Amino acid sequence: MPRVVFQGERGAFSEDAVLRFFGDVELLPRRSLADVFEAVTEGKADFGVIPVENSQAGSINETYDLLLKYALNIYGEIALEVNHCLMAPAGESLASIKTVYSHPQALAQCEQFLRKLEVEIVPTYDTAGSAKLIKEKGLVSCAAVASKRVSEIYQMPILAEDIQTITDNYTKFFVISKQKAKYADENKTSLVFGTKNVPGALHDCLGAFATRGINLTKLESRPSKNRPWEYVFYVDLEGHIEDDICSQALQDLREKTRFLKIIGSYPKNVASA
Repeated sequence: MPRVVFQGERGAFSEDAVLRFFGDVELLPRRSLADVFEAVTEGKADFGVIPVENSQAGSINETYDLLLKYALNIYGEIALEVNHCLMAPAGESLASIKTVYSHPQALAQCEQFLRKLEVEIVPTYDTAGSAKLIKEKGLVSCAAVASKRVSEIYQMPILAEDIQTITDNYTKFFVISKQKAKYADENKTSLVFGTKNVPGALHDCLGAFATRGINLTKLESRPSKNRPWEYVFYVDLEGHIEDDICSQALQDLREKTRFLKIIGSYPKNVASA
């Protein structure tokens, strides 16, 4: 049975993504995203599942920094519909809540609802962990933003459902592994590169794809951790590194960049396209 590590407590959305992608596996919760990467790197887990981007709140920057830092492959992707609930211990009501705990991404996705409550917002490391914290410490006048399944696990009544600002709220997750994914009918490739410090450098780099008709589904910059005021660029593209046209584009790109790292070629999640 595969061992799959994820960030958060039991009931976290990352756990839901694990179950959706793999089905029955050995689940290994960890406190931080870095812990997930470490567990896979050290062979304590076969796969890791990490949140990458939310359709409302945008990219999870820490994830992208870790993908650059660690020598792991993206093995697959999955998009999960995320519906947030506000839950609290028995006896609490919307009127009694003074403090709300949850992961920063969840809080951002529910910002409009929470603003109307006029409560103190406390970011934590995990949605499910927030409910666990309130329950175990017996906190009063406190609530957590998490999934409906979390309310069942920690037996905390739901005060409000579907509180996310945008109804169609999805989070994309990557599956990471030392293994490389098998070639599929439809594939995506993720990579990161740094440009040379010359005029038109990014334009020249992107031309390697444009001239070959390769579709880029994501382009995002992040500050370089090694060079102040310089940036690296993350790209998702349609195709596989074994495809002739992609191979040619990447060889062209390599000659134009300061560095290039292929994070993975993996099956495209058609449902999330």
